[in-house]
Formats: sequence, C-alpha cells, structure tokens
Amino acid sequence: MSSRPPTPHLSKSNRNAGAPEKPATMTVGFILLPGFPLMSYAAAVEPMRAANTLLDSEVYRWWHAAPGGGAVQASNGIAILPDVDVGDTNLDADRVFVCAGGNPAAFDDPALTAWLRHLARRGITLGGISGGPYLLARAGLLTGRRCTLHWEHVPAFEERYPDIEVVRSLFEIQDDRITCSGGIAALDLMLNLIERDHGPGLANGVSDWFLHNQIREGLSPQRMDLRLRLGVRDPRLLRVLAAMEANLEAPLSRQALADLARVSIRQLELLFRNRIGISLHQHYLALRLDRAHRLRRESALSSADIALATGFTNAAELARAERRRRQKGTALPDTAGNE
Repeated sequence: MSSRPPTPHLSKSNRNAGAPEKPATMTVGFILLPGFPLMSYAAAVEPMRAANTLLDSEVYRWWHAAPGGGAVQASNGIAILPDVDVGDTNLDADRVFVCAGGNPAAFDDPALTAWLRHLARRGITLGGISGGPYLLARAGLLTGRRCTLHWEHVPAFEERYPDIEVVRSLFEIQDDRITCSGGIAALDLMLNLIERDHGPGLANGVSDWFLHNQIREGLSPQRMDLRLRLGVRDPRLLRVLAAMEANLEAPLSRQALADLARVSIRQLELLFRNRIGISLHQHYLALRLDRAHRLRRESALSSADIALATGFTNAAELARAERRRRQKGTALPDTAGNE
C-alpha cells in the first residue's frame, strides 16, 4: 500500500484567479504500531481515497509514522513504509490516528508518548482506532473524556484507567478527540467525518462506492446481538445470557438466573444443554476464564486482582480452573490483532 506524501496546503493566493475555489485539503496522519489490525487501518484510509476520486480533487492526503522507523507489519504480515518520523515537529496534520491491535497495554514508547502530547498542544485532533486509545490514555490525553475501543480491550482498559469513561459504541467524536472500536467501525467513523467535512452527499457516495448500504451512528453497539452471535432465539435464555455477560465480577447464583428466566433451576439447565450444548456452569465459567485471560494479557493486575475481577475467591482457585481448562484442551481466546 502507498500513500500520498504530505505537501503544503494551497493558499487562496496560490489558486488561479477566477477559477472555482477548490475544497481545502485535509491532512490525516496514521501512527501504526507493530501488529496493527490491517482491516481497521484500511477501513479508515480507503474512504478518503474514494472521496478524492469522487470529487476529482485531493481533499484528503495522508501519511504514516511508526515507532522505531522502518517498515511496520500489520497483524497479517503486510508491511507499510512510514513517510514521517515519530517526533517530527514540523509536519502537516489536521487529524492523527493511532492504530493498534494485539496487546496495546504492553506497548510503552516514551518518544511516541511525548510526540502525542506535542501534537495535542498544537491543537491537532487526535484519535485512536481499535487498541489505539490505550496510547492516548497513557499520554494523559483522554482524561475527563469519553472514549471507546475494541470490546476485547475494554476490561483491561477499565481496570487500568478507572477515571476514563468507556462506552461500548462504534466510535466517539468528542471535540478534538476521536476514538473508534476498530474493524468495519472505522469505515462508519470516516463516513461520519466526511459528512462533517464535505456534506452528506459525498458521505453517501463513498458509502455506496463500498457497497455499504447503511452508515451507522457512533452509538450503535459493537457486538452482534446475542441471538445472532450464539444462535439463540429463546427469550428466557437470552435474558440469562445477557445477565451472565454483565455479571462476571460477582457471578449470579443459579437461582437468580432461573428467576430471570422465570423457570426452575432444572428447566434452565435443560435449556442450556439443549440450546447451548453445555451446562449453565460450564458456560458461565468459560466467560469468566476468557475475561481472566484477556486481563492477564493486557493489564498489570496481579493474579489475585484478576481472580477478584472475574468472580473467583482467590488466585489459587482461578489457577485451578485455568489448569483444568488446559487439561481438557479447551482453547483460550486469541483474537489479538484481528479487529
């Protein structure tokens, strides 16, 4: 993939007298971390290319930067060559997005942090895509702000930055901060920004270009509805499944879950066996172990704190449950970098 190198904005004095005034060019930067999710990046940059094509005018240009310089590889191995150095204080930029996947909590680059703070002081709009908000939070640039990020990163982010309001939306645009959950949500974000920049006609044209027949709003939910995600239609079971996902730190009792479904414990167990294929306990335990796995990978929490955050009495109880899962050969979630 290639990008157009940054060039100075055209001033009015440089335009031909009497010629129709061209739309101003906006420069967008992408800071790509190693293992960045290619789909999220492509969904963010391609709408700008399409906008340029449809208008037959360079209303957007973009550049890339990467910590350490040199080619930066996406999660699938495709490499992109940066055309801007991290730390460059003279570059042209209206918006700059940090695009990260994998385990962004473990990425600590003081030079990048200092550069992000410098860009913020210049009044440049800063954004994070997928795991990118982690880097903005580390730099102190989301304090007092509302943000979103990929659902996989949310539990560890909330534990690490309890004073930042996290919403599980597709994207958030709040003044000079923009955060996006990643994946195809980056396309919806860019379409909304294009509408703000150039009106709904161009945004709809770009959306149609990519066979995207509905531009989603930022507050749309990230995850697929439970009935589709798990193939469940029984409203009793759906109520229970939603309650289980919402109560991992303090698991609800079987009786409380049965009361939600308005059935007996025995009937609820039969529903799980027949519709989910495993017992109520097995499903609830799997949810809690998945959360523990993500917290281990993306946070600095101790084993004891992770145990408490996932409903286990202590670290030893959590370790036993994890060991039994490994012995049974049940795969742990490993979706890092796939957003």
